[in-house]
Amino acid sequence: MKRLSVIVPCYNEEESIPFFYKAMEEIQDKIHYKFEYIFVNDGSSDATLKVMRELHAKDREKVRYLSFSRNFGKEAALYAGLKESTGELVTVMDVDLQDPPELLPDMIRGIIHEGYDCVGTRRADRKGEPVIRSLFAKMFYKLENKVSTTPMIDGARDYRLMSRQMVNAILEMAEYNRFSKGLFSWVGFQTKYISFDNVEREHGETSWNFFSLFKYSIEGIINFSDFPLKIATLFGMLSFVVSIILMLFFFFRTLLFGNPTSGWTSMTVIILFIGSIQLLALGVIGEYVGRIFLETKKRPIYIVKEKSE
Repeated sequence: MKRLSVIVPCYNEEESIPFFYKAMEEIQDKIHYKFEYIFVNDGSSDATLKVMRELHAKDREKVRYLSFSRNFGKEAALYAGLKESTGELVTVMDVDLQDPPELLPDMIRGIIHEGYDCVGTRRADRKGEPVIRSLFAKMFYKLENKVSTTPMIDGARDYRLMSRQMVNAILEMAEYNRFSKGLFSWVGFQTKYISFDNVEREHGETSWNFFSLFKYSIEGIINFSDFPLKIATLFGMLSFVVSIILMLFFFFRTLLFGNPTSGWTSMTVIILFIGSIQLLALGVIGEYVGRIFLETKKRPIYIVKEKSE
């Protein structure tokens, strides 16, 4: 029987793991693949690792786990799971069951019978999600697709089924600053998307909040586009032109009407305007330089503290 590797990043998910395992075992009866579970403990502070050990002891044939020395982030956990996978097909899933396991038979059919290299999933709507978060998510996808040459599907999840060839292509990109949604798209390969209704989390609490998602979106824009650098250059040119216009304006005003005031107001406005543009440009450049700095260090993407047999 062929093998399907299931990559499951976990951070403080002690409550969700047993329910996820049970739901997946029920689905396995409907497909002709043997599951290989790879749970990745991303530095959890609860009993997540203990639950993984117990599950491995219960089902050593199928369940494996990795435990990081600290929290390295979901991107590192995904990469670690992909490296450990051995199946002919590989899927990435969230343990909270917001990625419906019942979609797997259709996803397998898309690769085996329809000839796709990858079958991804996307939410048909954002029902149940906070309005502000939903608004910013839509804005992110619109902005990302305008400034980047790597297309991204609005509502796309990390949950997808991939061929071994596609997984190997992703593993060749061992960059430190990772944004998997972009990497999945960048490598190409024929991809089909399946829409599903948004599913609410039933067990445990999410570790994602508005600010962490906002930071994650910034990573996506910077990792797959140099457009912010072009914007900084554009602002620099614009401020130069405005400065020349203001200089000519004040020069001719002085010639025609004299200079009844000391000029501190106009000088302050000009200094604040040019200074703000400079700081904005330096901030954008700093974001890119910071990522170059991290890449040149060649530090490992993650460190494994414990691993199943």
